[in-house]
Amino acid sequence: MADQLILLGTWISPYSTRVKIALAEKGVDYEFREEDLTNKSPLLLKTNPINKQIPVLIHNGKPVCESLIIVQYIDQVWNHKSPLLPSDPHQLAQARFWADYVDKKVYSAARQLMFSTGETQETAKNDFIGCLKVLEGELGDKPYFGGETFGIVDVALIPSYSFFFAYEQFGNFSIVAECPALVDWVNRCMEKESVSKHLPDQHKVYDYISERKKKLQSK
Repeated sequence: MADQLILLGTWISPYSTRVKIALAEKGVDYEFREEDLTNKSPLLLKTNPINKQIPVLIHNGKPVCESLIIVQYIDQVWNHKSPLLPSDPHQLAQARFWADYVDKKVYSAARQLMFSTGETQETAKNDFIGCLKVLEGELGDKPYFGGETFGIVDVALIPSYSFFFAYEQFGNFSIVAECPALVDWVNRCMEKESVSKHLPDQHKVYDYISERKKKLQSK
């Protein structure tokens, strides 16, 4: 009997995109259900009653929440190909550290950059560029963050590429000028069908965020 797999998410969520990429890397079929976060489905509220957030992966009726936890779950369950987590304990700890850094530092600074104004936005822009430079330093001359193979840190960060145009427009700067090695890494990742097939269009993302920002500022 085939596994029943449902992913609750939204098209614009980088956290949902992570899960799509991880599943694509494993070659696993699933049903994606687009959530309306202004009117959350009974299934979302039932399967993630604590945080009531996407993404949620429902595997044979059992939910798994939080994107990085879901990616690790996928890697453990479908371990027949494309390992996303290193087997060495120290390398595993390092990978988890950097994936956590992406969540707590990079995406936090990015949200501030997109939804703030004036001096606050300038500070957020500098913080964001600083975070990218830290990641660029960690990447070094490796093809991927884990070395030769595409792994969890790459999965964690690459969905942000869909937001690059928005970051640049709101912050008035160039990512390729600031972090050329990181953009080279993006280009390597985009050669993978699991990545390029699942990343939302940058201009569509920018339009969506612009509209959301207008609504927030009009309140």
